[in-house]
Amino acid sequence: MSNITTSTSDNLFASLGLSQTQDSTKATNDASELGMGTFLKLMVTQLNNQDPFKPMENSAFLGQIAQFGSVTGLDKLNSQMENLSTSLTSGQALQAGSLVGHEVLVPMSAGNFESGKTLRGQVYIPEASSDVTVRIYDTNGQMVRELPMGAAKTGDLSFSWDGTNDQGEFMPSGAYQVEVSAQYGDQNVLLQPEIYAGVESVSLSAGNGLTLNLAGLGPVAFDNVYKIF
Repeated sequence: MSNITTSTSDNLFASLGLSQTQDSTKATNDASELGMGTFLKLMVTQLNNQDPFKPMENSAFLGQIAQFGSVTGLDKLNSQMENLSTSLTSGQALQAGSLVGHEVLVPMSAGNFESGKTLRGQVYIPEASSDVTVRIYDTNGQMVRELPMGAAKTGDLSFSWDGTNDQGEFMPSGAYQVEVSAQYGDQNVLLQPEIYAGVESVSLSAGNGLTLNLAGLGPVAFDNVYKIF
């Protein structure tokens, strides 16, 4: 194979379902526009200048086309996935923005008490317990109230604290630690409390994703929210 004419090049493009067009509005050597057409032009040039005693085999030629097509397809797939991710994030941001002013239930070991209101929560009891106890601690780690819940069956157990200590005195507003324990035979097992909290604002960042800023408790990941009220 000593030479490939222009008509041969045109036939090659036609056999692959492509056509050669000239766009006068674009630069001829625009690296950002490298596509299948440009790749085939390079292949034709390679065929024109190959050693006639060592011609390129058809399998090698088709293999290069297939490889280029695979790379192009992956680039398009990555671009589409990025667009999808952006759309999903925007949708989540709009959804989370509507949560401002609502209450959410999140697994936390602290709750925010406001004077005149109650600190509410619940705990999941994995198996029936003979005695469940909720204890409230202040920021210094001192227990201010113990709430005996008695025996409990498997399932969610709700609790609330009215803000008074064991002497009946009202405690100041602020964040308080919540501890829940369940008695199983001779063992006293700590359980994860779930606290109701108000949503003050929502933030969105590339590293942390969607974050809800809870009143008096700080940020919590949107994925950690159990329920919305």
